Amino acid sequence: MSTTLRLISSMATQAVLTDLITLYAQQAPGVRVSLESAGGVDVAKRVQAGEAFDLVALASNAIDKLMDSGHVLSGSRADLVVSDVAVAVRAGQPVPDIATEAALKAAVLAAPTVGYSTGPSGTQLLKLFERWGIADQMAPRLVQSKPGVPVGALVAQGEVSLGFQQRSEMLGVDGITLIGGMPKGTEIITIFSGAVASTCQHPEVARALLAFWQSSACDTLKREHGMDPA
Repeated sequence: MSTTLRLISSMATQAVLTDLITLYAQQAPGVRVSLESAGGVDVAKRVQAGEAFDLVALASNAIDKLMDSGHVLSGSRADLVVSDVAVAVRAGQPVPDIATEAALKAAVLAAPTVGYSTGPSGTQLLKLFERWGIADQMAPRLVQSKPGVPVGALVAQGEVSLGFQQRSEMLGVDGITLIGGMPKGTEIITIFSGAVASTCQHPEVARALLAFWQSSACDTLKREHGMDPA
């Protein structure tokens, strides 16, 4: 008899989780995983509202908050991937130098518009601008993508000239040039974790799935998605 697990995740891990689900199906053909992805803020709200899920995958700090509030099972957090923020411009546009912190700051100041996400990477980017002392100067030029809308799409459509988001969400977006990661001293790194929801009907099955996703058998696949194993 098969078991179906309902998993909800942020958009940053949608692609890698899709492939991890396929990989796990080869190990446990009796376990089916249904994945739904949305903006991280919306995911947390839905879990907090009591919507029934078996597994939740979000940034580790968001998982910890859900654990503190009793919406995911204590001790069930499993760190899965480490993701960095990358920078992109519209395809065909000049590629700015971002090799050093000073160069990145100059590129930001030269950009007519800068796109960022609603997730943890966006929050960290704003903190970086504050550290640089340019937050007020940049405020009129900042464009925050709506939950579930990739920053890369805004870049491709010309709505922003410089975009910052998780590398995994930039990969494969048509119409952009991915410049690369942020330079030393400015890196924005997020650990994405999975956890068993308090509404889970099959917690042991869910824990076994998370354990496999943490194993070395999944390392190559994670790297293919621009992430490192946690």
